[in-house]
Amino acid sequence: MTLPPLSLYAHIPWCVRKCPYCDFNSHAQRGDALPEAAYVDALLADLEQERPDAANRPLQSIFIGGGTPSLFSAAAIERLLNGIAQRMTLAADIEITMEANPGTFERARFADYRRAGINRLSLGIQSFDDRALTALGRIHDGQDAVAAAAAARDLFPNLNLDLMHGLPGQTPEDAIADLNRAIDLGPDHLSWYQLTIEPNTEFHARPPQLPLDEALWAIQEQGQQRLAEAGFAQYEVSAYAQPGRQARHNLNYWRFGDYIGIGAGAHGKISRLAAGELQVIRRHKMRQPAAYMEPERRLAGEARVDADELPFEFMLNALRLVEGVESTLFAQRTGLPLARVQATLDSARRKGLLDANRDRIVATTQGQLFLNDLLGLFLD
Repeated sequence: MTLPPLSLYAHIPWCVRKCPYCDFNSHAQRGDALPEAAYVDALLADLEQERPDAANRPLQSIFIGGGTPSLFSAAAIERLLNGIAQRMTLAADIEITMEANPGTFERARFADYRRAGINRLSLGIQSFDDRALTALGRIHDGQDAVAAAAAARDLFPNLNLDLMHGLPGQTPEDAIADLNRAIDLGPDHLSWYQLTIEPNTEFHARPPQLPLDEALWAIQEQGQQRLAEAGFAQYEVSAYAQPGRQARHNLNYWRFGDYIGIGAGAHGKISRLAAGELQVIRRHKMRQPAAYMEPERRLAGEARVDADELPFEFMLNALRLVEGVESTLFAQRTGLPLARVQATLDSARRKGLLDANRDRIVATTQGQLFLNDLLGLFLD
């Protein structure tokens, strides 16, 4: 039995302004200065505490998310990456991603991020339509988005654009126009997903008028056709990539790999081998940045995942992948025999929700459409 691949997620929780649809752990910047030095100190101290569970495994990927990580200077990001490299072994071909907001774009600043070691940039475009961006509470306009994406294309060897559809007042024509603008900018990867109203957001308290189901279905069908024509293969529910450009960090999540989570509100999943038994541990950190930076308060919780919960947790991730996973991966990642879920797999195949190929666990087209129903089978 071997341990899964290992990644690292670092959370920088500040943003210029909280968007009305956002349910991530993000906090609007107050004042001109952010506590960059103190927060990087806290991140590295957090990583130091996580090291014993790394078991000398090399990091396959690093993802710096937020919030808006591009509010931090390139010097702070470089210090963070150097500190990680001093404490962990890095794979020779490690993927290092940082999220950025077009509203914080400066070409020289982004060039400095590249020199600091970022080799994959994920730009939160959301839309190129000024009216839609205003409705979403974004701090950039369409012109900012185009300029940031064009510059990032020149600077970074791997570029992802985040784009939403199903926006307030959006027609299918509007959504496909947005998608075409994104494709024309030549990204390697597109995260194209529907706006949903989440609890504890401004949109939940004051819901906007969203497109009707018929329009949403038309957007999805037309958009997937356009993406395929442009050479983007769908490999996850809302992820599309040019050949060989899938997000390695996210693939590790979906294949139920391990990841260390550092930063305010960060979550992690770590596997341990104890007496020949695979144990899966989940941890989460304090959400409020001030509390997180106090060492004695940093860890908010830790628990071993019960064996009865592991099948659902595994499927919750693996079934998001269009190609699914090898059946053997279930035992490798959970420590449980495949026989534990064989009756459920057989039932899902009889219902037409899983492909008949017993060597893989992969949702059919019907299974993807009714993914919640399929996942629900593994809760019983």
